[in-house]
Amino acid sequence: MRLGIFAKTFAGNDPLTVLDAAKTAGFASVQYNMACSGLAAMPDALTPQQVAAVADAARETGVAIAAVSGTYNMIHPDPAVRAKGLQRLHILIENAAGLGTDMVTLCTGTRDPADQWNHHPENASPEAWRDLLDEMAKACALAEARGVKLGIEPELANVIDSAPRARALIDTLQSPVLAIVLDPANLFEVAPLQAQRDLLSQAVDLLADRIVMAHAKDRDAKGGFATAGQGVVDFPHFLGRLKAAGFGGDLVTHGLAADEAPGVATYLAQTLAAL
Repeated sequence: MRLGIFAKTFAGNDPLTVLDAAKTAGFASVQYNMACSGLAAMPDALTPQQVAAVADAARETGVAIAAVSGTYNMIHPDPAVRAKGLQRLHILIENAAGLGTDMVTLCTGTRDPADQWNHHPENASPEAWRDLLDEMAKACALAEARGVKLGIEPELANVIDSAPRARALIDTLQSPVLAIVLDPANLFEVAPLQAQRDLLSQAVDLLADRIVMAHAKDRDAKGGFATAGQGVVDFPHFLGRLKAAGFGGDLVTHGLAADEAPGVATYLAQTLAAL
């Protein structure tokens, strides 16, 4: 597995500065965000120069662009908001190859109108599922035309809140570009160790054929998020199950401060080496 980190972990508004910081901290890849180019995360336009600057920085530093973030609320209650998000996603898909990547990561969304990462009780409604299928089908058509993967992440606050829901989406849409980003800390809040291990094992087994990236974020004992290696997530178990399933992609950490990054890189490298 290749160690990666969210590019936004590091300060800077030009790609060379950010990718050099990632390399110095001990990472070989990043999940890029256009904010690291001094732009909106979902820009309304990209110039050839802005696109080339990311790919050039990746070549100069040797830090790969594992994916670029294309998150917007795919089941926002206002169809006009969804349409604008899809329009911006199209821009990133069209420019993914130029940026040096073949994957754009998504947020499957929530009915919360203000925050795409907040849970809403209507996420489980048939209407929310219908809207997700409609929006995701449009996104898949755009991605299929460009040979770009779409990375979706099961997380408790979104409409795809579990591995079974992710599997149902994949099986329903039958698109070859739908891929899974699996974050162990997004599958539970508080769970006894054995229950956690069972949940992570089941998620890997259910989604193994579509997992293209793993995330390394942690949970504290009260259910809050924590820096990888400082919480309760059993990373040796999680990474061991991924390895046994044949996963060899990027392991991308996030939810940490820049000054914590070198220590997390060491922890994850040592954990992988011990498997």
